[in-house]
Amino acid sequence: MPAVIDADVVRHVARLARLALSEDERETMRRELSGILEHVDQVRGLDLSEVPPTTHAIPLQNVLRDDAPRPSLPTELALREAPEVAGGGFSVGRMG
Repeated sequence: MPAVIDADVVRHVARLARLALSEDERETMRRELSGILEHVDQVRGLDLSEVPPTTHAIPLQNVLRDDAPRPSLPTELALREAPEVAGGGFSVGRMG
């Protein structure tokens, strides 16, 4: 039996989410939520006993680059446009 969301449920969910929906928006939301529940019912009907649990759709390995030192901007060039320099770095005033 397909899951059907009625107008009262949509009003309740909208109130919980603090959404002010027009009548047209409530009807659209009712259809969309009902469609989502129908898809969930379809997935429930599948035999997934042979499907291993996953956290990602594709395997992820070494998604970060190696943390290796490399040349950076020379200090003189980085500080060239600084309003004030102190101790070989940017000088900033006190806050507050």
